[in-house]
Amino acid sequence: MAIEIKVPTVGESISEVTLVKWLKKDGEYAERDEVIAELESEKATFEINAEQAGAVKQIAKEGDTLAIGDVVCSIDTDAPKPAAAAPTAKPAEAAAPVAKVATEPAAAPANVDVKATPVAAAIIADKKIDSKKIVASGENGKIFKQDVLDALNNPGRNPAAEMFSRNDRPEKLSNLRKTISRRLVEAKNSTAMLTTFNEVDMTAIMEVRKKYKDKFKETHSVNLGFMSFFTKACCYALQKYPAVNAYLDGENIIYHDYCDISIAVSAPKGLVVPVIRNAESLSMAGVEAAVVDLATKAKNNKLTIEEMTGGTFTITNGGIFGSMMSTPIINIPQSAILGMHNIVERPMAINGQVVIRPMMYVALSYDHRIIDGRESVGFLVTVKQLLENPSLLLFGKDPVDALLEL
Repeated sequence: MAIEIKVPTVGESISEVTLVKWLKKDGEYAERDEVIAELESEKATFEINAEQAGAVKQIAKEGDTLAIGDVVCSIDTDAPKPAAAAPTAKPAEAAAPVAKVATEPAAAPANVDVKATPVAAAIIADKKIDSKKIVASGENGKIFKQDVLDALNNPGRNPAAEMFSRNDRPEKLSNLRKTISRRLVEAKNSTAMLTTFNEVDMTAIMEVRKKYKDKFKETHSVNLGFMSFFTKACCYALQKYPAVNAYLDGENIIYHDYCDISIAVSAPKGLVVPVIRNAESLSMAGVEAAVVDLATKAKNNKLTIEEMTGGTFTITNGGIFGSMMSTPIINIPQSAILGMHNIVERPMAINGQVVIRPMMYVALSYDHRIIDGRESVGFLVTVKQLLENPSLLLFGKDPVDALLEL
C-alpha cells in the first residue's frame, strides 16, 4: 500500500514552502518517523518524517515551491526492508596512511570516503587537509598527489578555475530571503525611523568578565559574554522608558509589561531573529544559556516559528563582523532596535587626562511616531550608564538610590 506524505500546516500566515533537500533518495527505504526531507517556509526550515516505514517515491523535486497540502512523496509500505549490509574490508589505499608511519598508528585521511592514491591520502592525513577543498583531476573524482600539492600551495583558491571569469550565476531567492527583503522594505516605508548614537566605555565590563569568567563558566556551564550585560541593561531601560517597548496598532499604542528580547542571529540561510522570553526575569546565566540555545538552533536550522515571533525589542551585534557603526533597521512591528558594534581602543579625555579605553559605539533606531527624542536619548543614556557601571545592573540604578527609594 502507498501512502502520501503532504506538506503540513506550519503557520496561519504561511501558504507555501520550498523543498530544500531530499534526505532519502528515490526508492530508498525509510523507517517510521525517520526524516526524509527538509522544507523551508518564509520564516523557518523544518523537516518532514516518514509516517510509515517503506520505500520513498519522490514526487516533488528539490527547489520546487509547494502549497500547504501538496504531496511531497509517497511511501510504499509493502516494500521489503533491505537486509543490513555485511561489513566489508577496507581498500588497501585507505589503510596506506595508517601504515605510513609506525609511530603514528592513529593517522587517517581527513575524509575516509575520499578516492585518493596512497601517496595523496598520506599527505591529506599528515597535513590534515579537508578533502572537500581539493580539486580532483582524476576520473570519477580521484585525487592525485599533485591535486593535494596544488591545494597546499594555493589555499582558498581553486587552481582549476578559469582566471578572469565573467560568468553570471542566477540563483533563486529562498522564501526566507524573500521575507527578509519584504520586511526590511516595509520597515523603511511604514515607520518614521530615526537613529540616535552614543558610545560606551567597556572597561568595567571587560574587567568583570576577566575576573569572573572562569568561575562563572564553572558554576553555570556557559560563557560570560557581552550579550547578557546588554540584555539586562536594555530590560531596565525598557521598563524606565515603556514607549521603547511598545508598538503602534492602528490608533492604539500597545505597551508591554514584559521584555521579550529578539536577538539578530546570522544563520546559514539568512538573518533570523529568535526571542528570549521574559528576559527581565532571567539571571545573567539564564540570558547566556538562552542565547547559546537559540544561536545553536539557528545555526542548525532548527528554530521553530514560535521561537522567532512575538519579540518586543531587538538587539543586533554587528561588531562580531567588524562593524564600527551602523543604523540598524527596526524589526517591525517593534518600535526600536539597539545596534552593538566592535570594541576599539581609542584615546579618551578622562578627568583632564588622555587615556586609552576600549570603546563601543551603540545605535538606537526607533519609530518617531511613538518614541520622542527624550525617550530615545534617555533610553540610550540609561543603557550606557548601566554598562559602564555593571554594579548598577543589580537594581537597575544606583544602590543608594534604590535603598532610599529615590
